[in-house]
Amino acid sequence: MTYTTTRSYVAIVAPPLRSVPLHFSAACLVGALLTDIAYWRTAEMMWTNFSSWLLTFGLLLGALAAIAVLIDIFSGRLLLGGLGWLYIIGNIAAFVASLFNAFIHSRDAWTSVVPTGLTLSIVAAVLIVINACFGWAILRQRTGGLEQ
Repeated sequence: MTYTTTRSYVAIVAPPLRSVPLHFSAACLVGALLTDIAYWRTAEMMWTNFSSWLLTFGLLLGALAAIAVLIDIFSGRLLLGGLGWLYIIGNIAAFVASLFNAFIHSRDAWTSVVPTGLTLSIVAAVLIVINACFGWAILRQRTGGLEQ
C-alpha cells in the first residue's frame, strides 16, 4: 500500500537584526517619558535620575540598532524605498531628539525636565510610535502580507 504525501513549503523570513536593540531602545525612551511625567507630577528628584538612566541606555541601544540597520541595509534585509527612507529618517529624528533630551536632563532640578525635557520626551515617543508603524508596514511588504 502506498501513500501519497504532499509537501508544502513556507518561506521563512529571517527577522531583521535591528529589531531587538531597537525595541529595547524604544522601551527605554518611552520609559523616560513616563518618568518625566512622574517627576512633573511629584517633583521627586528620583524620577529625574531614572529618566537620565533610561535616556542613556536608550541612546546606547539606539546606537547598536543603528549599526544593525546598516548591516540590514547592506545585506538586503531593509530596502531603501519610499517607506524605508521615512523609517530611517524617523529613527534618526527620534535618536537626535533623545540625545538633546539627555543634554537637557543633565541640568539641575526642575529645569532638567519641565518644560523642555518633557516636551522632547513626548516628541521622541510620538516619533517612535510613527516609526513602529513604518516598520510594521515595511515588514508586511517584505513578507508579502503574510503573518509570521
